[in-house]
Amino acid sequence: MTPPAFFVVYAALVGLLVGSYLNVVIHRLPNELSTVRPGSRCPRCGASIRARDNLPVLSWLLLGGRCRDCRAPISPRYPIVEAMTGILFAASVARFGVTASALCAALFCAAMIALAGIDLEHFLLPDRITLPGLVVGLAVQPWLAWGSLVGSVQGALVGAGVLLVFAGLWKLWRGVDGMGLGDVKMLAMIGAFLGVRGVIVTLVASSTLGSIVGLGLLARGTIELGGRLPFGFFLAAGALIALFAGEPLARSYLGLF
Repeated sequence: MTPPAFFVVYAALVGLLVGSYLNVVIHRLPNELSTVRPGSRCPRCGASIRARDNLPVLSWLLLGGRCRDCRAPISPRYPIVEAMTGILFAASVARFGVTASALCAALFCAAMIALAGIDLEHFLLPDRITLPGLVVGLAVQPWLAWGSLVGSVQGALVGAGVLLVFAGLWKLWRGVDGMGLGDVKMLAMIGAFLGVRGVIVTLVASSTLGSIVGLGLLARGTIELGGRLPFGFFLAAGALIALFAGEPLARSYLGLF
């Protein structure tokens, strides 16, 4: 029998490769470019990335974070995305075993990483990820250990509804848009995968993280009061917390009431 550690390591390696592709998605999708063709190339000089320079994480370290041809700096976002995807794929197998649930969890993690990265760089949450993700979240419920179709539909409706209500109230109070519809669609997608309890944990965790980061940036003078933050990034972080620790956190939170 193959030891469980083998599958965890294998998932990590697959995650590193998927993370390399997610970097392409983060860079190209907001610019409406193909994520398949042409092959990877330096955004500064346009030189094609050689196979030996396209190893996840390792190549960035060996090159000192610079293009081999023009020596332009390569963003540390590349190895960070690759490493995080590898870690989360391994965590999916470690948490859910060699099951369909683990595969769906890894897919969900990949979507959250892509959305977080795009929102950080472009303040954008593309429909080309959130809307198909919503459909997939509904479709995979029969194969999820934690899922049910009714709970998935409820989660999607609650996720979208909560943010729509909040955005409407903020508009009435301040006269400006509090958030874009991309956040609404993203939380609906999260609810489709994780259900109502997942939405609750995601909202509490993302709001807490966003508040901490926002106050820290205000204290440093990096942003002004009312400045814009990529809330999709915090939604993604909250959703990952909900995926791996949502049930006990939801029980603890709801127990307060």
